[in-house]
Amino acid sequence: MAAAITDARGRVLLARRTEGRDLAGLWEFPGGKREPGETPEQALVRELREELGIEVRVGAPLIAVAQQYPHKRLRLDVRRVTRWRGTPRGHEGQALAWVPPDKLPGYTMPPADRPVVAALLQPDRYLVTPPPATPSDDAAWLDALQRALAGGIRRIQARLPGLDPARRRTLVTAAAAHCASAGAELLVNGDTALARDLGLGLHLPSAQLCELAERPVPAGVPLAASCHDETELRHAEAIGCDFAILGPVNATPTHPDAQGIGWPAFEALREHASLPIYAIGGLTPDHILEARHHGAQGIAAIRGLWP
Repeated sequence: MAAAITDARGRVLLARRTEGRDLAGLWEFPGGKREPGETPEQALVRELREELGIEVRVGAPLIAVAQQYPHKRLRLDVRRVTRWRGTPRGHEGQALAWVPPDKLPGYTMPPADRPVVAALLQPDRYLVTPPPATPSDDAAWLDALQRALAGGIRRIQARLPGLDPARRRTLVTAAAAHCASAGAELLVNGDTALARDLGLGLHLPSAQLCELAERPVPAGVPLAASCHDETELRHAEAIGCDFAILGPVNATPTHPDAQGIGWPAFEALREHASLPIYAIGGLTPDHILEARHHGAQGIAAIRGLWP
């Protein structure tokens, strides 16, 4: 159990692991282990009382991250905490830091804590665009994109298979302008040259991912990948991807022959990487809470998110 404790200024509380413990010196979200007979909420209240000297009211679930370490396996169940009594102090000798949210990625953390930072900062929906059927549909496609942005979508993958290069460039250029106006992030599927030319993020299909030995875009440019197994997830992390999508969780109309892996298999695969991972495959925004329960950043979808 762990807590994302946020103060009135929006800062998040981190604790530093003390010497003599596993992963000493790394920063983490405060919390601890459940004892026999405790509910998750009871365990978190007790741990925060013992570690920080505060009495908390446990809030909504944020994310539950399963993680495999060389010597152990854990599941970090993280709850939001915005209300407490007392002043947090390191009662076990641990240093504490109140961190502005945008500074959280700069703190070195254990693998299980990194997806928690993403859950706090990054979008929980990743829209994958369908291609417009004909050139006469391009204006309607851009209109649908604008409606998605107006509906709150802030991370988009421009997936436009079958379009000639000139038409793809025109559409992506227009889409980039709309996304920039909305403060949204746009990634181009598979086309490294186009992503570089337009200064956009890049999303790697799994086949392209497996051919790469290093990051194909500069640091700071969003990089994502489609993954289907542990090997691909590990490779995505190794070359420096910022996030991944994994699935299909359920069968989908676009891939009727691909049986969904289901949530237990998704969570088992999630253990092997510390990347933020979107679940994909027959999902809608109604599945976001379930996705977070199994360690996903949120959901990626075409039909489930395209207006």
